[in-house]
Amino acid sequence: MRSQVLLLVGLSFAGMAAVAAFAQVNRSERAEVAFQGAPVTAQEIVQGKELYAQNCASCHGPDLEGQPDWKRPLENGRMPAPPHDETGHTWHHSDNQLFTLTKLGVSGVVPGYESDMPAFEGILTDAEIRATLAYIKSTWPKRQYEYQAEVSDREGPEE
Repeated sequence: MRSQVLLLVGLSFAGMAAVAAFAQVNRSERAEVAFQGAPVTAQEIVQGKELYAQNCASCHGPDLEGQPDWKRPLENGRMPAPPHDETGHTWHHSDNQLFTLTKLGVSGVVPGYESDMPAFEGILTDAEIRATLAYIKSTWPKRQYEYQAEVSDREGPEE
């Protein structure tokens, strides 16, 4: 009898741990996201999550955590990939800036700057870039999401 109770208690804890882990992974994906002033569908966010995993996670991390010590230059003088979660600075930039940076690469925005991040023009369509960035935005806590929305609103519509 005692072993059955211990087994049930153990299974209960394991179940609660699994639910907590699932909630953490999906902690802040929000139901409503906009990108460049247009609402984003749940299907676009799912597509963006898949595209992020295929094209971004190898450098920016599967959980958007970025590379370790991302604020210090690498031995080659280039900067590590920053996090795209709330601990990074992605949410400090407007939708238009993020789109341009992703499409043209860092050197497309800051001429002469050397970065390990490629330009995704010709690799991803504009719609795929928008979906990927919408997925990233969908993971941010309310404070970061709202701040970034204000930055994007101040900049105005897509140029």
